[in-house]
Amino acid sequence: MDAIVFEHVSKRFPDATALAVDDVTLGIPAGNTVVILGASGSGKTTLLKMVNRLFEPTSGRILVEGSEVHEHEPTELRRRIGYVIQQIGLFPHWTVAQNIGTVPQIMGWHRERIAARVDELMWLVRMNPAEFRDRYPGQLSGGQQQRVGIARALAANPEILLMDEPFGAVDAITRRQLQSEFLELQRRTHKTVLFVTHDVDEALHLADRLVVMSAGRVLQYDTPLNVIAHPADDFVAELIGADDMLRGLRLVTVRNVLQPLRPETQTSCTEEISADASMRDVLTALLRTGCDALPVVDGDGTLIGEAGLEAVRTQLARVSIAAGTG
Repeated sequence: MDAIVFEHVSKRFPDATALAVDDVTLGIPAGNTVVILGASGSGKTTLLKMVNRLFEPTSGRILVEGSEVHEHEPTELRRRIGYVIQQIGLFPHWTVAQNIGTVPQIMGWHRERIAARVDELMWLVRMNPAEFRDRYPGQLSGGQQQRVGIARALAANPEILLMDEPFGAVDAITRRQLQSEFLELQRRTHKTVLFVTHDVDEALHLADRLVVMSAGRVLQYDTPLNVIAHPADDFVAELIGADDMLRGLRLVTVRNVLQPLRPETQTSCTEEISADASMRDVLTALLRTGCDALPVVDGDGTLIGEAGLEAVRTQLARVSIAAGTG
């Protein structure tokens, strides 16, 4: 079942000579992460913001969980849909707990219920409540602030989460960590996520399905592997880098190629890698460390297996065959 449906949706801003969104029709499956990828000005953020009525469509219909968005007051609709943006938008004079509890408080939850939900979400985004609950946003790093923003968006337990360049304002290392934590979070919560980015590697790493946009139109909507293997046109091929086999390694997570952990791997290679990392990350780490294989850890730090050069070679061969180059 599609949790979000766009039916011939277009948007033209006042005095604009061209449509910002041009006749978009697609469905977002419930429980999936659908990433909208495109350059600046492609219409991806405009499309996202019409879901929670921050922008109104010029024509067409948008349905959320079976009902048209215009059947709901904007404020009520937004309380049902989590929203995370690059700028985060935390209230600077409120504590972390107060920021996370914003929507439940507006909805009239009891204080004890809000406090319990805040603690639950802080653990979920890997922030110890005892350490961070009473801090203010200015006392947090950029990555910590973004985690608070995600927790706030999840506070009222919405089924749908809109994320607009959520990791774009942090450094590359923190960004990769947040991406891995997002994948782990999504495995636990199974939200319907509409995620906007201009970063190709991020899109390929996170997406169950990928929307490629340009000039307001959807050029292709498919799984990341199919977009790489069968780009709809030359523009999509160039944007995705369909000829780059290393990019194809982004599509495979370590969790999917685990081998049993051998004692010699655990003793010879002290660097570990997350099960949510991609096989491209494995290749980078293997080249950096000189190891033949890396111990793999789950979200709680438990050793669950290993991933090595043989797995990388196998995946490169599969990507080559899928792209028609092998």
